[in-house]
Amino acid sequence: MNDSMSIPHLIMNASTVVQLVMLILVLGSILSWVAIFQRSLVLNRAKKAHKAFEERFWSGVDLNDLYRETPADQETLGAEHVFRAGFREFNRLLPKAKSPQAILDGVQRSMRVAWSREEERLNLHLVFLATVASASPYIGLFGTVWGIMGSFQSLSMAQQATLATVAPWIAEALIATAMGLFAAIPAVIFYNRLSAESGRLLGKYEDFAEEFHSILHRNLQGRGESAAA
Repeated sequence: MNDSMSIPHLIMNASTVVQLVMLILVLGSILSWVAIFQRSLVLNRAKKAHKAFEERFWSGVDLNDLYRETPADQETLGAEHVFRAGFREFNRLLPKAKSPQAILDGVQRSMRVAWSREEERLNLHLVFLATVASASPYIGLFGTVWGIMGSFQSLSMAQQATLATVAPWIAEALIATAMGLFAAIPAVIFYNRLSAESGRLLGKYEDFAEEFHSILHRNLQGRGESAAA
């Protein structure tokens, strides 16, 4: 390949606007890969933590013992966070609430807040991935249009129109298009995958919250029947 038409040479000698477009796309691609690896690690850790907690929860362990297993100052994740928030509110309201429904409503609100925080944690940086996926092709297209405009300007100033006159401009324009696709394709693939995994986990947290709410409801019913007897 002619050195003047090699990709590094074309990038180094591209117009300032096209170079800026390429720089933006490279930075977007690098940051999107950082987000992809970071989110993948977070989701893998969350899936393992959820599986381990559900095994403990459904093993028949006493809920008070389960609540005390994790120190209050230690960060909890996923369903365990939902459980601790709900059970803490349950213990707080139990001695002073006038009706079981008031207790259950308070527990439900606390678990909903915990679930919302888990949603925010799991979906962190996914908006950035979506932005890279949707914006990169258009940024690359802008660089392409600018390069084509440069080729026409070069043609208008040349005494004789030849391929050598416009080839560098067209080549740098196509490189901008390729870089836009290079940034966008992984971002859109992993955004869809990570969003789906996050949605599945959040669905499991929501199911757990409903099951835990039912357990507390039965617990309160049993207390009421014992008191009546």
